Amino acid sequence: METTSSPVVRAKKRILIGATGSVASVKIPLIVRTLVEELGDLIEIKVVATNAALHFFNPSNVLAEVLTDKHEWDTWKVISDPVLHIELRKWADLFVICPLDANTLAKAAQGLCDNLITCILRAWDESRPVIVCPAMNTNMWNHKFTARHLSILTDELGYRVIPPISKLLACGDLGVGAMAEYRTIVDEIKKEIDCMKSIED
Repeated sequence: METTSSPVVRAKKRILIGATGSVASVKIPLIVRTLVEELGDLIEIKVVATNAALHFFNPSNVLAEVLTDKHEWDTWKVISDPVLHIELRKWADLFVICPLDANTLAKAAQGLCDNLITCILRAWDESRPVIVCPAMNTNMWNHKFTARHLSILTDELGYRVIPPISKLLACGDLGVGAMAEYRTIVDEIKKEIDCMKSIED
């Protein structure tokens, strides 16, 4: 007697997006909306934002849960309570920090963990991908520390970098430092999701 196999139900890929204190955080609602529109039921998204990042977008405009340092502390009362940065590290298949400002870049390269984003990075499962999208003033981008810190992220930690582009920056300077276009970031995330799914097939 012939049997029919049940269709394979594939788990959604879980994308954690980190937003730091660069004006490029204004693109977070657009990036999330585009991912939701184009990948739909294939993904789940959560956003982790520094307090500085919230100067540039309103969480109510984001089609995903937005978490901050306040959530880290508000959800923990006693020792038996879950620790948010550990729970998010367990939850996520992919961590994308867009934008990655100079301050968070320096912290990540040195292993500092004084906010929700950097605590997640320090606790991250190294078998899972991290994509970072630097965004900063041109002089910051050209600073010797930037090259040194990026080298640690790529060569030692295995993170992928989507490099910044040249344009007129919000501060009025013209040069390299602006975060990559949102379309570039979305396409790179989609490629990473495709890669993860192909490994499962």
